[in-house]
Amino acid sequence: MEARSIMAKDTDINGAKASRRDWIGLAVIALPCILYSMDLTVLHLAVPQIAETLKPGSSALLWIVDIYGFMVAGALITMGTLGDRIGRRRLLLIGAALFGATSVLAAFSTSSEMLIFARALQGLAAGSMSPSTLSLIRNMFRDDAERSFAIGVWVACFSAGAAIGPLVGGVILNHYWWGAVFLINVPIMLLLLALGPALLPEFKDENAGRLDILSAAQSLVAVLAIIFGIKRIAEHGWGLLPAVAIGMGLLVGVLFFRRQAVLADPLIDVRLFRMPGFTAALSINVVAIFVVFGMFLFIAQYLQLVLGMGPLEAGIWTSPSGVAFALGSMAAPFLVRHFHPRIVITCGFLISAVGFAMLTQLGSTETPWLLFTGMMVFCLGLAPIGAITTDVVMTEAPPERAGAASGISETSFEFGGALGMAVLGSILTAIYRDVMAGEVLAGLPAESADAAKDTLGGAVAMARELGGADGDALLATARAAFVHAFEVTAGLSALGAISAALVAAVLLRKIAR
Repeated sequence: MEARSIMAKDTDINGAKASRRDWIGLAVIALPCILYSMDLTVLHLAVPQIAETLKPGSSALLWIVDIYGFMVAGALITMGTLGDRIGRRRLLLIGAALFGATSVLAAFSTSSEMLIFARALQGLAAGSMSPSTLSLIRNMFRDDAERSFAIGVWVACFSAGAAIGPLVGGVILNHYWWGAVFLINVPIMLLLLALGPALLPEFKDENAGRLDILSAAQSLVAVLAIIFGIKRIAEHGWGLLPAVAIGMGLLVGVLFFRRQAVLADPLIDVRLFRMPGFTAALSINVVAIFVVFGMFLFIAQYLQLVLGMGPLEAGIWTSPSGVAFALGSMAAPFLVRHFHPRIVITCGFLISAVGFAMLTQLGSTETPWLLFTGMMVFCLGLAPIGAITTDVVMTEAPPERAGAASGISETSFEFGGALGMAVLGSILTAIYRDVMAGEVLAGLPAESADAAKDTLGGAVAMARELGGADGDALLATARAAFVHAFEVTAGLSALGAISAALVAAVLLRKIAR
């Protein structure tokens, strides 16, 4: 089946041109997009202060960090469909009010349990705002070229939010207590609530039917279980608990899709997956985010644990990657005016493979410049891909199903990120442990040696305790093992990017310009 044109080569009008109100509305939509992604990263720098103040256990600390992303991922599909039914602007504003209120709750949490609860509600609120923003763009911008540009802005806002999160967090934490990283959300949400009703139009599917509660529960359980299992593998390796979680999630997911096929008013129209462009775009989304998220997990560790940078300094070195992604996203509609989307995506993956290949030489330098250069190259290569594939998804879906399609699209990003951290993280950890297993660590008792051989963070902590020449030797050994593991994983990412380029070249042949 031929896909409809996703990005106009010229100025042909395929739909009504957007009004001034629509363009101002796009600026309003940018507010929750930036905050949504910023909240994924801004908390990381506050973790030491939270640990000191609330004294959570190791498990509770992981839940404080992870529960936000879990709830976002689990809510996207349901909230996207709910917006189709009750109105996308209405759901966006409800989510904004909830996000502001739960940010206050998180800021003044007096226990780890209270903070986990607040972060879970924050994730639910973010999950309701995000698909509403994308589906509103689908309805506000009818012209192909304008919609493509607007989606590029939308993707760029997410990249910008993730990039400035560590910087904003570092500045705030230098002057205020940890709760202030949440309070910055409140005035922005109030601004959205004030401007949204006047500047954003309302859209909903008048024939959407009722929301199937069982389907909503199934989608939530399936997504949460699978992503929980994947993240557990990334953090602790393979085990019974993550295997059971992933198995249960897959089973519930199968039951969910079977139910959608027979419902009169399905949560997801399974016919969307029969559209070659729709399915191909989702697959490419997963692969692109897979390599990006996995690699950034290692980059942060390399800068802090190998080169010895503090969190804020590491954030400064990585923040240009967000600028690269934002510029690449904005450039996407201009690139496809001159080149077929298949060419842009294929070349983007090949360029990113060059960047990953550069990271296989980190052992030859002790400065961050090679890492920085390789990071910028793979970011510039991958940057346009998200905007193009998102536009494919939103164009393939009928306008009345824009909310559901946006939820599916963003869920593919969440799965890609979780898979990248789990699979590549497991590979890097396994290589590190294999190298360290053959090392004799002088001066350490057996238990401490095991901790040092398990993770680089454990080795750094043990080296500080040991001190002296033995501590220096342990640190040098562990860092060399990590760099070797990083290089091998970067090489695998390069091969993955090349494979993705070949897949994109084949699957996107029928996508019209």
